[in-house]
Amino acid sequence: MSAHNPTLKGAEQPLKAIALMCMAVLLFASHDALSKYLSGFYAIVMVVWARYVVHTLLMLVVFVPRSGFSAVVRTRRPGLQLARALCLIGTSLFFTTGLRYIPLAEATAVNFLAPLLVTALSVPLLGERVSRAQWLAVLAGFVGVLIVVRPGGALFTPAILLPLCSAFCFGCYQLLTRKLSGIDSPTTSNFLTGIFNSLIMTALVPFFWSMPTLGHGLFMIGLGTCGMLGHMLLTQAFRHAAPAMLAPFSYGQILFAGLYGYLIFNHTPDAYGVVGIAVICLSGLAVAWAQRRN
Repeated sequence: MSAHNPTLKGAEQPLKAIALMCMAVLLFASHDALSKYLSGFYAIVMVVWARYVVHTLLMLVVFVPRSGFSAVVRTRRPGLQLARALCLIGTSLFFTTGLRYIPLAEATAVNFLAPLLVTALSVPLLGERVSRAQWLAVLAGFVGVLIVVRPGGALFTPAILLPLCSAFCFGCYQLLTRKLSGIDSPTTSNFLTGIFNSLIMTALVPFFWSMPTLGHGLFMIGLGTCGMLGHMLLTQAFRHAAPAMLAPFSYGQILFAGLYGYLIFNHTPDAYGVVGIAVICLSGLAVAWAQRRN
């Protein structure tokens, strides 16, 4: 996200911001669909490694020639940057592993508990005030998850803990992003995250390596490209409109995930799944609406 408030010029371009947000969430859903597909052929560590290595190489090509390597990697809080990177790699590992066992739309919906967890965790960690209505929305989000994974349902297995852990890690990642937003630029934060996670996964990947086919290698390049471009478009979207205004459109990722799930993996959520996903979306929108009022 941008470290600065939207300028007056940016505030006058909400349609551009919405278009950028929609393209970003389409890329994120494409990234997840590729992750789910590739995880059926390769170890999770290898899939996540490819995502971060391609992401980092693309950022080297795009940003370093313009700003210089030292300027891009210079940070005043290296410890926080490392913690942020570890939270994101935890998100990637938990979520990609969960996709092996859980349909794409349902896993994406559970992962969208992250904004609600940010609301809950911002009280003890950032000292922010949360209204009663926001607490009710957080509670409603967890009720939505219970509807999706209802006892006796097909998703009521230990595997559902994987996207839940992913949501927790992503919530912590967003909190650290918020804390670092006034310290380092978004480019520095994203680049350092890519470097840290590429180094970690490169140390692990020899133990899980298998040579990808040409087609799968291209999919791995596409995986990292979708992730990197999605984050760039997201950053640009927040330059033209406030996050609270764009939050409703971020839930389009669940719709795109459902479409990919149907077209590629031949899965359609059942009635309970649709209701649970709707409850999670509405609770997240309620939190965004309350933040916009404040």
